[in-house]
Amino acid sequence: MSDIGTAAIVGSGVIGAGWAARFLAHGLDVVAWDPAPDAEEKLRAAVDNAWPAVSKLGLYPGADRARLRFADSLEDLCAAADFVQENAPEREDLKKDLLAQIDAAVKPEAIIASSTSGYMPTDLQSRCGRHPERVLVGHPFNPVYLLPLVEIVGGEKTAPEASERAARFYEAMGMHALRVRKEVPGHLSDRLQEALWREVLHIVNEGVASTQDLDDAVAYGPGLRWAIWGTCLQFHLAGGLGGMRHMLEQFGPALKLPWTKLEAPELTRELIDRMVEGTEAQAAGRSVRELERIRDDCLIAIMQALRPSGEGAGRIIARDEARRLQSQAFARWTPGTEVPAPLDYYRGTVLPEWVDYNGHMTEAAYLTAFGWASDVLFRYIGDDEAYRAAGHSFYTAETHINYLRECSVGDPLRVTTQLLGLDEKRLHFFHAMYHGESGEALATTEQMLVHVDMKAGRSAPIQPEVYEALSAVMAAHKDMAVPPQVGRRMAVKSKTPN
Repeated sequence: MSDIGTAAIVGSGVIGAGWAARFLAHGLDVVAWDPAPDAEEKLRAAVDNAWPAVSKLGLYPGADRARLRFADSLEDLCAAADFVQENAPEREDLKKDLLAQIDAAVKPEAIIASSTSGYMPTDLQSRCGRHPERVLVGHPFNPVYLLPLVEIVGGEKTAPEASERAARFYEAMGMHALRVRKEVPGHLSDRLQEALWREVLHIVNEGVASTQDLDDAVAYGPGLRWAIWGTCLQFHLAGGLGGMRHMLEQFGPALKLPWTKLEAPELTRELIDRMVEGTEAQAAGRSVRELERIRDDCLIAIMQALRPSGEGAGRIIARDEARRLQSQAFARWTPGTEVPAPLDYYRGTVLPEWVDYNGHMTEAAYLTAFGWASDVLFRYIGDDEAYRAAGHSFYTAETHINYLRECSVGDPLRVTTQLLGLDEKRLHFFHAMYHGESGEALATTEQMLVHVDMKAGRSAPIQPEVYEALSAVMAAHKDMAVPPQVGRRMAVKSKTPN
């Protein structure tokens, strides 16, 4: 959002650090404050640990860990803040007092959001005497820098426009802003999680299963389904062709059976020991930081796997990806715009999953990076989400890649694009990949694409507005030298027999 350039983090523990990483990855300045003596050191270490994960999802222009500043005082933080995210420990009086101090010091237009997992905003804003109408709950989920859900809950004094501004801000940060219609203790998701958690404690307490058994019972079954649609739509499918109505008629009587226990068991020393011993066995000597990195890689893989379907978190990933590409330092072509020769807009970084056992970028990863560069070209000429939604797209018909140099994790990439040919249905172009710092040539690819009417399932003329943009690029590139790699073919030259 253009009116929010600096996000403030009050309380820099696990949740606060997660917010900091997300905001930094989206190109904001971040100022943080926490009274703990070693808070800054821990915050920077946590952001560093999260950075590989946010990099995999994609960084916005200006994303830089150097834009994190630690404030000397709460007043110093408030002076700089356009949006305040409070993450203090879950103690109601502490939060009320802290939010009142922030309300008294921060600029009138700044939103104040609490990450509380259970307290209601009406209670939290009760001591805010200046502008309680801009105080609300913005409850995230750990890891905040990856999971897109944030619950927005307004209190009795919260202005609707404040909730709407907060929702727009969170969505610009790559999140799904779930507007909770009525404030209730625990909001929505935590109430669902707590119901499952209470059952876990009962089952372990009764010696029925281990923590590993119970995690397996979720991870290999309902957890996979929940990642797509949650519970309600999945149970709609459970009713077969009769849907939810048949499901409730068939399985509804089971709700009267004593399968579950809503009250939590007493946390005896024995139960605590069982839980600790079970989870330590599952960790198998791996540190929390190691487990966090494994968890992050798995979450990214699941969310990216959902992306093509547009379901669940995949929809949010795709939306944020589109916004990130649109925010890069180039504009969509318009008539009269000067066209660079070659186009020089794609910038990227070699990601950890792009390298092989030798530590070098794999053959397939080069094609992935070139694919991102092609997407930048498409957006430049107007082939965007709306164009594809209307049933138009380019399909790759042929690709030739030349691998010139190795590159490794973290290496910066730069790709230039030169148009070689164009007709009403076909597009021929050439990408050249360079090391972003040394300028060394890393790879090239030559590609032929065919324009397709996806609804008809056949080739079709390029739409006029996109063809006009491509024609302008072609005109700017027609006098460029043809790269020596163009038109090459593979062959083993035979030696003439003696």
